[in-house]
Amino acid sequence: MQHPICRQIHRNGHWTGDSSRVMLNYEQRFLRRMVLETAHKQRFLVDLAKTTSLDHGDAFELEDGRLVQVIAADEDLMQITGDDLLRYAWHIGNRHTPCQIEAGRLLVQRNHVIRDMLERIGATVTDVTAPFAPEGGAYGHGRTHGHAH
Repeated sequence: MQHPICRQIHRNGHWTGDSSRVMLNYEQRFLRRMVLETAHKQRFLVDLAKTTSLDHGDAFELEDGRLVQVIAADEDLMQITGDDLLRYAWHIGNRHTPCQIEAGRLLVQRNHVIRDMLERIGATVTDVTAPFAPEGGAYGHGRTHGHAH
C-alpha cells in the first residue's frame, strides 16, 4: 500500500489550517525518512532532504496538501531544582546531555548516572512525566550531528 508522502515541514507559528496529529517523543522528532501514524491511524511517509529536528507545533505537509501537526509526547524525565540551577545546568551541558531550561527548574531524560552526579552537588531530583523540548544548541536549529565550525 502506498502511503502519502511528506517532503516539507512548516515550523510552529508558520502554518495555519486544519490538521491531523502525530505524537512523537524527543528521539522520534529527529528524523529524515520514516513511516508515521496519526492519532486517527492514518499512515504517511516522511521523506525529507536531510535529517531534521522537529518541535512541538511544527507540521508535516503531505503531497495532497493535508497537514499533520507534531505533538510532543510525554516522556519519563527528571526535574532538577535547587539553589544553584546555573551550576547544575553547567554540569549537565558538560556531559552533552539534552536539557530543557525553564524558570525554576531543569528537565533531562531519566539517567541514573546524571541523577547521582546532580544529587552529589546538591540538586533536588524528582521523577516527572512531561513533554521534552530541550535547548537546540548554538550551532543550528534544533539538534545537530556535530560541532563543525
